[in-house]
Amino acid sequence: MAKIPLFMSKAGDKPDIDFFYEQLSSLPGSLKIAADAPAPEIVLIDYDETSSTRKSVAMPEECIPFLDTQSVSWIDVQGLGNENILQRLGRAFKLHPLLLEDIVNVPQRPKVEEYDSQMVIIARMVTPKEKGAGFHSEQVSFVFGKHYLLTVQEEPERDCFESVRVRISTNKGLIRKHGVDYLVYTLLDALIDGFFPVLESYSERIEDLEDEAVVNPTRQTLKKIYQVKRELLALRRAIWPQRDAINILIRDSNTLVSDEVRVYLRDSYDHAIQVLDMVETYRELAAGLMDVYLSAVSNKMNEVMKLLTVISTIFIPLTFVVGVYGMNFDPDRSPLNMPELTWYWGYPLCWAVMIAIASGLVFFFWRRGWFENFSTLKQD
Repeated sequence: MAKIPLFMSKAGDKPDIDFFYEQLSSLPGSLKIAADAPAPEIVLIDYDETSSTRKSVAMPEECIPFLDTQSVSWIDVQGLGNENILQRLGRAFKLHPLLLEDIVNVPQRPKVEEYDSQMVIIARMVTPKEKGAGFHSEQVSFVFGKHYLLTVQEEPERDCFESVRVRISTNKGLIRKHGVDYLVYTLLDALIDGFFPVLESYSERIEDLEDEAVVNPTRQTLKKIYQVKRELLALRRAIWPQRDAINILIRDSNTLVSDEVRVYLRDSYDHAIQVLDMVETYRELAAGLMDVYLSAVSNKMNEVMKLLTVISTIFIPLTFVVGVYGMNFDPDRSPLNMPELTWYWGYPLCWAVMIAIASGLVFFFWRRGWFENFSTLKQD
């Protein structure tokens, strides 16, 4: 993985980050901020093995003294709704302008890039919706150096990092005994593990859809199946490149990621593969639901046609009988012209014959088992 150097200023060979951002500000539209994007909220967590502090930060420049300390500083920026603060953030952390564009202009494909003294990870975080089916998806950017980590999230309301914050504040586990690379691993692992609650909800939805497709398939069932397939495809697009990004961290040598942490990253890589396998399995199940739906609809149509066939079969001989006696032959002209019309019991006898024919056909169809599914068809 090749390092991306900083641009050189007009004055000479020395990088000038202020010059870069002067050029960036002169190019309108280079940072594309959505109109409804929330204003950034900056939280600084600084810790070492013996202590930890957490505080809100108003301006990015307040974080500069923490970047070169021996303690680990985690600066978490939540929200992308202020271009001025984002550009000041780029200056404070000496972010490459192209890197700042990747952070702000979302969504980007998950990836890993290495700059002069920084490593960048673009990832996607998914969280289940509180009400209704589906999930929230947002981009999370990691920029870390030797003693600091900058994370930038799209939304301030939700993330899957609260357990990591609790572990830092309570000194639980190994997190405060290691450096920034271990913090990056912990956050990536929490991000990958955040896929499992979402996948669990899809497991339940697919089971419910399977029952619905078999028992009572409707057009709404078809829409639900297509919705699940689209959402699972979005999950696959999120986790597939994320798995590759973690693999790059494991495979490529870098001074910012120690060999010990690479061992931990293998566990995150295994979790990513497990998530991807589950997504592929659920996609196959969702595709199979379409076949189940079509089979159930076809079976329901066959039952309807069977019912109509039975009704038609019963009335065909009755129609023949009444058709015969509806012919205009005069029995007075010939004794062979429909003599039943002159019988005293002719009309009741005709009814008795038709009832006997209908009853006989109903009994025959019942013995053949043709009426077994009509009760469920009526309920549907």
